Amino acid sequence: METAATGLSFRDATDADVEALVALIESAYRGEASRAGWTTEADILEGQRTDPEGVLEVIKSPDSRLLTVERDGRIVACCQLEHRGEHAYFGMFAVSPALQGAGLGKRVIAEAECQARATWGVTEMHMTVISVREDLIAWYERRGYRRTGRTTPFPYGDERFGIPQRDDLQFELLVKKLG
Repeated sequence: METAATGLSFRDATDADVEALVALIESAYRGEASRAGWTTEADILEGQRTDPEGVLEVIKSPDSRLLTVERDGRIVACCQLEHRGEHAYFGMFAVSPALQGAGLGKRVIAEAECQARATWGVTEMHMTVISVREDLIAWYERRGYRRTGRTTPFPYGDERFGIPQRDDLQFELLVKKLG
């Protein structure tokens, strides 16, 4: 779906997008490249954020979509939407570091919420965020998400999720009612 006002197009990812999506997600969260944006996790996690197998799993899952955002034929953002009964799960959200802070993330999350409602008829969106990411949680709160206080442990020892640089990481569930 093309939106003329922003020059963005939204579509579901395909197998051919895996390499570009892994590169985008890694650049938004890990290493020196991620420091160009404000969503970096480079100070709390090293190693990988995802891998081709993880991205392909989302693309292939029957209850999941990897919404891909393009501008001028180049992938600039993405997010996972997964149908989980009465709610959808929002994850794997990445915006190109060079484009962060200009409103693209707001546009992507709004589109994701609209598509989750339209596709699955869900009434809530759920996500998990590393609880020490106060700046990121505040950004989601400004988009209408609320902290629940419900946490799950970080998968220490599973390097598919990165190599923690601190011992107090956990995920907190954020929830938003969809209108």
